[in-house]
Amino acid sequence: MPDLAPLPKLDLAFEDIDSVKQACADFRKVFDRLRAQIANAMVGQDLIVEQTLIALFANGHVLLEGVPGLGKTLLVRTLGSALTLPFSRIQFTPDLMPSDITGTSVVLENPATGRREFTFRPGPIFAQLVLADEINRATPKSQSALLEAMQERSVTIAGETRHLQLPFFVLATQNPIEQEGTYPLPEAQLDRFFFKVVVPYASRGEINKILDRTTAGVASIVNPVMDGEYILAAQRLATRIVVSPHVQDYAIRLIMATHPDHEHSDPKMNGYVHIGVSPRGAQALISGAKVRALLAGRYAVSFKDIKAVACPALRHRIIRSFEAEADGVTTDDIINELLDTLPREFE
Repeated sequence: MPDLAPLPKLDLAFEDIDSVKQACADFRKVFDRLRAQIANAMVGQDLIVEQTLIALFANGHVLLEGVPGLGKTLLVRTLGSALTLPFSRIQFTPDLMPSDITGTSVVLENPATGRREFTFRPGPIFAQLVLADEINRATPKSQSALLEAMQERSVTIAGETRHLQLPFFVLATQNPIEQEGTYPLPEAQLDRFFFKVVVPYASRGEINKILDRTTAGVASIVNPVMDGEYILAAQRLATRIVVSPHVQDYAIRLIMATHPDHEHSDPKMNGYVHIGVSPRGAQALISGAKVRALLAGRYAVSFKDIKAVACPALRHRIIRSFEAEADGVTTDDIINELLDTLPREFE
């Protein structure tokens, strides 16, 4: 039976603190049901699932990176089954054209008049949950077709702007750029992704469970949990989470610490960063921390929320220098060093 029927409605017309607490508690119950449904198909990868869902309720897109066979596509398809949103899948290949993503106008005969007319046929981007599978297999020309849709939630075709239905999410998968036949994503498009989530290899116990599930002929059932209206309400609820000035200042200084030769930059990491994080990274840092605080049952963002979302929010927004590549220093190494050395209070 579908799991959507008893879905409680999020009432955002708060009158007192008790109503706020009740709305947050109701959301956490539904969130736990959503995570449980995903677990019916996904084995392990709890942190990856949590980060993806944080981005979802922060109204952001997600880039999932990992070698083939780690369950990236399965996670997105499972999420599509758990949400009652129109779902589409775009398989990115070197011969994919922008019109294959956005749609195009075709000439059709009007049966009433017998005349030929231009009719717009929307592409798969007009779904609400879009899986961009192996996005770095396509050429930059086709990759850029997603830029406007991801940022503006609209598509301009032949001079006409067509708005996408909200909520709208792009969940893209990519193989590491060291793999053959891949094209690195442009920095402008990387910056449009709210989180970049790195999918690790499964553990010994997880592989054992995967084999038990997939080789025994037992199909995983994923029931729908929530609809688009509930997701939009949950996103508005997350914006009500409070960020104190000293926590927000910590997030700002963390962003500035990635800027080379800035007063807040770490001398040890200064030579490893070519281009630092933009203000859009600060927005992702705060919005993701708000959702994490909400899921933890708190009504204000803490330092540990900022630190928990720092790597997925910032790792794709830092461009390393040649020295970092030569020394084998990753963007996660840079972020973790800054988290370890940046003081909570600025004097």
